[in-house]
Amino acid sequence: MSGQGSNQESKARPGQRRMAQWARDYARLPGIPDEYIGPDGAPRAAWARFFEAFAALSPGDIERRFASADRHLREAGVTYRAPGETADRLWPLSHLPLIIDEADWQQLTTGIAQRAQLFEMILRDLYGEARLVTDGAVPAAAIAGSNEYLRAVCGVKPPGNRYLHFYAADVGRGPDGRWWVLNDRTQAPSGAGYALENRLVLSRAFSSLYKSMNVERVAPFFEAFRDSLRASADRDEPRIGLLTPGAFSETYFEHATLARYLGFLLVEGDDLAVSGDRIHIRTVAGLKRLDVLLRRVDSNFLDPLELDASSQLGVPGLIDVLRKSGVVVANMPGSGVLEARALLGFLPSLCRRLLGENLIMPHIATWWCGQKSAREEVLSRLEDFVIEGAYGRAVPGFSSHAPVLAGDLPPAERDRLRQTIADRGIDYVGQELVRLSTTPVWEQGRITPRPFVLRVFAAATPQGWTIMPGGFCRIAEKADARAVSMGDGVRSADVWVVSDRAVSSATLLPGADTVRIRRIAGVVPSRAADNLFWLGRYLERAEATLRLIRALGTSTRDPAKGASTALHSVERIQRILVTWGATSQATRTNPARVIAEALQSEEKFGSALSLVRSVQRTASSLRERLSPDAWQIITEMVERLALQVDDDDSIVSAAELTLQELASLAGLAQENMNRAAGWRFLDMGRRAERAINTVRFARQFAYDEAGEEDLDVLLTLVDCQITYRSRYLVGPALAPVRDLAVLDPFNPRSVAFQVAALNDHIAALPSLKEHGLIERPQRLAVALQATLTTAEAATLDVTTMFALEQSLLNLADAIGQHYFPHGPHASRPEKLTGLA
Repeated sequence: MSGQGSNQESKARPGQRRMAQWARDYARLPGIPDEYIGPDGAPRAAWARFFEAFAALSPGDIERRFASADRHLREAGVTYRAPGETADRLWPLSHLPLIIDEADWQQLTTGIAQRAQLFEMILRDLYGEARLVTDGAVPAAAIAGSNEYLRAVCGVKPPGNRYLHFYAADVGRGPDGRWWVLNDRTQAPSGAGYALENRLVLSRAFSSLYKSMNVERVAPFFEAFRDSLRASADRDEPRIGLLTPGAFSETYFEHATLARYLGFLLVEGDDLAVSGDRIHIRTVAGLKRLDVLLRRVDSNFLDPLELDASSQLGVPGLIDVLRKSGVVVANMPGSGVLEARALLGFLPSLCRRLLGENLIMPHIATWWCGQKSAREEVLSRLEDFVIEGAYGRAVPGFSSHAPVLAGDLPPAERDRLRQTIADRGIDYVGQELVRLSTTPVWEQGRITPRPFVLRVFAAATPQGWTIMPGGFCRIAEKADARAVSMGDGVRSADVWVVSDRAVSSATLLPGADTVRIRRIAGVVPSRAADNLFWLGRYLERAEATLRLIRALGTSTRDPAKGASTALHSVERIQRILVTWGATSQATRTNPARVIAEALQSEEKFGSALSLVRSVQRTASSLRERLSPDAWQIITEMVERLALQVDDDDSIVSAAELTLQELASLAGLAQENMNRAAGWRFLDMGRRAERAINTVRFARQFAYDEAGEEDLDVLLTLVDCQITYRSRYLVGPALAPVRDLAVLDPFNPRSVAFQVAALNDHIAALPSLKEHGLIERPQRLAVALQATLTTAEAATLDVTTMFALEQSLLNLADAIGQHYFPHGPHASRPEKLTGLA
């Protein structure tokens, strides 16, 4: 027994020593509230529990778990864009969670729920009777000065009888240890999807620790929010869409994550159309009614007919549909008016007036300079204030979108600011200069305090406001931070609300006895079908280019194999690469340069790297429809080709490995995707592009005077070497090779096989016209199949193959014009039948 006790003691000592060392290293910022260290100077109980278990892990185990979390983020493609940037960044997750105990959390949620209900009542008045302005409770200028106050929706009763469905508040601890509100988010609060991803990553990396801490689950919150949106519609099984600005949005990944998790359709403005008094989704089966729209587009861009006429993100006629109660929009357009800082100073009195109680959660002391007394107070001690825009984050007259610290300005700029506030104070607010509370982060093997902002989310339900247990935490890099935005040096953290008792596991999956069996294919928006079609085409283009690169590289990598590749065949391959935009020019003396450029050029639109990036870009707009495995393969392909290599062997090896990954991706699509319209369009894109590329190869290498070397290259490019040699005991001959590559309906690489597959896909898709006649894509596909079925290899010359190539290009264009209605010449459906 003594030996066993000694062994346990020796195991505990390293963890105890690490905890003691961390405690010594943890230098708190003087006078700043801290989440780890309580007001009494001792670690808070929840944090003590966490670090006791965390310290029991060896340093190597800790690093492995951190690396696992980072790897998941990279492979899953969790990204964001900082404001003003066009390139995606990898999501910066802090490896330690923010921990809040249950009692502390209850105080926070009470204040958030009260604030959300107060804002709902204010909105009802502002867009209804407007008694608050009439009675002088709120100055009219504080409302009308905001461009988020939409006169177009005044008097419109919100369908679903609610203005706010989703609310968020940015909070931090004040000097007295209480939570303070820094900002309100009533427009289209973001961050919940990233909070969900943070939880997924960290709970996997520290699964045992996560379970032992009794962390409150977030699934019940999302379930309540989803059910609330369903209940707001006027039919039992509503169709819900999440409206996104598109793949170039800073938070598009989050939109796709939420749509996939909640089971909503991810739609853009161009996917939607007004018909009668309803909003419909443009699908490959015609228009389908949409009942609820969870928007991530700012109010002013929602309807170019009645709001911002320059908007290309919204739906013309949406506001009129709202007037007719034809769709529920969450949040209601115009709700962003409550984000104006000009209103903050009036909230305590409004809370007493509308709710009959005091405001539970204070906000930063704010002076709206539109009032004389507040303006004079701000000007009298300008250096002590942070100046912000009254109706937006940007300060009028300053190029930066961040608040202005008057005390840090040069004297001339401070005088200019003073004068503009005196001339037009309505546009400015002064706020108390406060520093953010801190939380532990992991840096170089030690814990360090860093300022943070916590965004807390509230969802409206029939039972009242429910609060997400946790939230979206943003951590500043600098130790002395006054404000935080996602940019350089900022990371995010999971938020654990911990309990002393066990918590129940929850999921959004319904119980087995409540599931209705379905076999319908579901809705495929035209934009998604368009992207799937082009994803297939880009994948096939990348494969064809890589096959050319591999064939060209054979002569320099393996002389024994390269001997069969005649000089003129090499020149033909290079000319194709030049024509396809993969390289600048053909060269006899330095084919290695052509290979390197065609594989990895950043500038050439037809290089393998550019094509794979086109795959990634197109796939990024389909995040809600692609599996994590598919995204991981795409990410790995881009990373491999972007890694510059110099020697010939490495270049050809990179091409071969990427071809293997393309085959894996094709296998995933073939074996794992449901045989619905989405899969059909992906496969149609691949089939159309493969047919076009194959007939181009055949024109170049199976011309009338082609020799064995050229025909051998063609068999290699269309991956038919084994098939040919198993059928024929002679070397490559013109007619058999043409037949195998172009006309053989049993060869999965032939043109005839691709056209037959396209015919099957088109025939399975719904008809968009009521006249009963065969539609143009099917007419072209049937004609092509008949031509290939009746053709003979002996008469298949270059001219015939060129005509075949043009017919294939026309078929691909016809598919796009018919099923992807986004242009003035698009084919419009005449009925609302087809895929449900």
